[in-house]
Amino acid sequence: MRPPLSHEMNDIEQLFLKIALNDDEQAFRTLFLEFFPSLCVFAHKYVANRESCEDIVQDAFYKIWKNRKHLNIQISGRNFLITCVRNGCIDYLRRKDSEILWRENELFSDSLQDVDDFFSCKELEEMLQASLARMPESIRYAFEQNRFEGKTYSEIAAEQSISIKTVEAHITKALKQLRIDLKDFSP
Repeated sequence: MRPPLSHEMNDIEQLFLKIALNDDEQAFRTLFLEFFPSLCVFAHKYVANRESCEDIVQDAFYKIWKNRKHLNIQISGRNFLITCVRNGCIDYLRRKDSEILWRENELFSDSLQDVDDFFSCKELEEMLQASLARMPESIRYAFEQNRFEGKTYSEIAAEQSISIKTVEAHITKALKQLRIDLKDFSP
């Protein structure tokens, strides 16, 4: 036959007193073993993951032990345990919500950065093409063949029937003009 409820409550309060006043590890172990399974079931009402529930309950017991000298239990010991676990569950859910919001924000920021990068590249390409269009044909051609087609100075010189030094001079002029035209561009 089960003892009366008030007797059971008195036992829980006695365990808390032993823990708080005497640093009684055996009383703490008894409290833990007695309530851990049922508190995990209670935590599962808030948190779906079983392992997270166990972590929350263990953390509640850890805090009780850590703060045992300063415990001020205004309600029954059982209700105190339930309140500790419920608060742990709420904190866990808040952290999870914050983590989800942070991840969503990071993904949104990354996509905005990608959009910014796309428009920056597009703008740079337009400015480059405009600058090249203003250059004399021979300078533009030498630059495009070298930088866009990957041809060497000697290949360009042979195609155009000009000296390598002339190709070098054309590319130098093109680079100088591009530095001037693109100076305000900051990717």
